[in-house]
Amino acid sequence: MTSAPLAARLTHVSGPLFFPVTAYGPDGGLDLDVFRVHVRDGIEAGAAAVFACCGTGEFHALTPQEFRACVAVAVEESAGRVPVVAGAGYGTALAVEYARLAEEAGADGLLAMPPYLVVADQAGLLRHYTELAAATSLDVIVYQRDNAILTPDTAVALARVDGIIGFKDGLGDLDLMQRIVSAVRSAGLSPLYFNGLPTAELTGLAYRGIGITQYSSAVFCFAPDIALAFHRALESGDDALANRLLDGFFVPLVELRNQGRGYAVSLVKAGVRLGGLEVGEVRPPLSEPDADHIKRLAALIERGRGLLASGEGGASGGAAGESGAEGEAGPSGAGA
Repeated sequence: MTSAPLAARLTHVSGPLFFPVTAYGPDGGLDLDVFRVHVRDGIEAGAAAVFACCGTGEFHALTPQEFRACVAVAVEESAGRVPVVAGAGYGTALAVEYARLAEEAGADGLLAMPPYLVVADQAGLLRHYTELAAATSLDVIVYQRDNAILTPDTAVALARVDGIIGFKDGLGDLDLMQRIVSAVRSAGLSPLYFNGLPTAELTGLAYRGIGITQYSSAVFCFAPDIALAFHRALESGDDALANRLLDGFFVPLVELRNQGRGYAVSLVKAGVRLGGLEVGEVRPPLSEPDADHIKRLAALIERGRGLLASGEGGASGGAAGESGAEGEAGPSGAGA
């Protein structure tokens, strides 16, 4: 952990937020050596921050001891170059336990995952995140999604809590997010906001319309060159490149992702393996993608890189872009 406040380090970033997958060996146990390489490669490729053991990192599947070990490795590899934020979730007592483990491991902050199983009211959510923020010295980003949906009033109350520095939106309701941003701004508060949808690049232009420019990138895990090119296009206003990548890569990727439950995690992990890093399979209850879907992912990555190299536009048809043609899309599962 560095002495610089997390909010300051995340305010003006030059790259996507990196949510590494968690590496497992052939026996299903942690492979910290491979995880170390994965984190190092991401930082050296240009990640603005490392969010360890979050959605893409299978937080749900890790024991507390495994969680602490992974966070410690991410902190060691970062060596202060970029901030390291760790997931924390489940009920309040367990979330506090994970938060304290993250603090012991040297993390710079926490991503507060939704509470486990229950659907709490707004008073309960406010109390949960307030107690989590008070449990350690770490700054907290509240992750809105699934059973943790905030009203504008609750967002204002949370933004006033010491230690809560931002909100990550994994819901995708732009009307609600605009009302949250407006209410918090009207209260004279200025937390950070993040687009946390799976394959957040697809909605990057829409979120920028309400002033939310930072986002998590699962693509960065397996194709950092494509993810960085898109990020630079958004930053520089290069609409031609952004739209070329949206039409030819990100839209068909989302269509492919929607072919299986949990693909927002398992397909990403397959993509990392396609790049030559043996990070292992996902742990149950998630399952591996169909072999044909992995082949199509490989073709899509090649196509995305071809778009960068050639500068050619084009529609999203063809082998890589036909991923939406195999029946109805299923839920994509946990994202970054």
